[in-house]
Amino acid sequence: MTCQLRVLGCSGGIGGENRTTSFLLNQHILLDAGTGVGDLLHEELLQIDHVFLTHSHLDHIACLPLLLDTVIGSRNKAVYVHATAQTIEVLRKHIFNWLIWPDFSVIPNAQQPCLIFVPHELGEAKTIADVTITPIPAIHTVPAVAFLLESAQGAVVFSGDTTGGAEFWQAVNRVKNLKALIIETAFADKEHAIADAAKHLCPSTLAEQLAHWHGSAQILITHLKPADSELTIREVLQLDQLHPIRRLLQGEMIEF
Repeated sequence: MTCQLRVLGCSGGIGGENRTTSFLLNQHILLDAGTGVGDLLHEELLQIDHVFLTHSHLDHIACLPLLLDTVIGSRNKAVYVHATAQTIEVLRKHIFNWLIWPDFSVIPNAQQPCLIFVPHELGEAKTIADVTITPIPAIHTVPAVAFLLESAQGAVVFSGDTTGGAEFWQAVNRVKNLKALIIETAFADKEHAIADAAKHLCPSTLAEQLAHWHGSAQILITHLKPADSELTIREVLQLDQLHPIRRLLQGEMIEF
């Protein structure tokens, strides 16, 4: 069966039509929970059973608390949030702490909560319906992972926020039948120093990283900062003319 990955948000910021990182996988699974989740209809929100998080930064989790608050009165089963133990610890301590937001892992009660955290560590493959999701290495300012998504028809890699690194490319190069590589490039090259400090890619470092890739799948650029998005994608295309590469578009559907 073909899997469908719907791009709810793929911007590095907000304003106008921009939405931050979130993908809907086969109606029932979210990959990250940025502001793009807010565009879903109530009926679509009710169908979300699982949320897989790459890391704890706000642009990737912003709508998770609001999602839980919205569906709690209309569902009779929990939403499972899959993340590394380190990310779960951050969410418990800094978000679901009764100060920023209620602790939905004990609401309406500890025996039947709205939220269940599920540790999901590097290399651990989890299969839900027709798709297998495996965290692969990523390098960011907080503990983070990328995701390998596999169906019977093919695979997609979503980098999350990362500067790449040898272990990331080793994992990507092992993937068979890769249909698309979704990889971030947040800043234009004029912000190279900021990109390095924030452990994001810019066009020149993306080009350096792609030299480690042995594949030929389509490369889709995500997480562009709105102020320089057009400049950044132009620089990407100028620096890398070896790969099929384009900007990821909000609202598009990727099938694999």
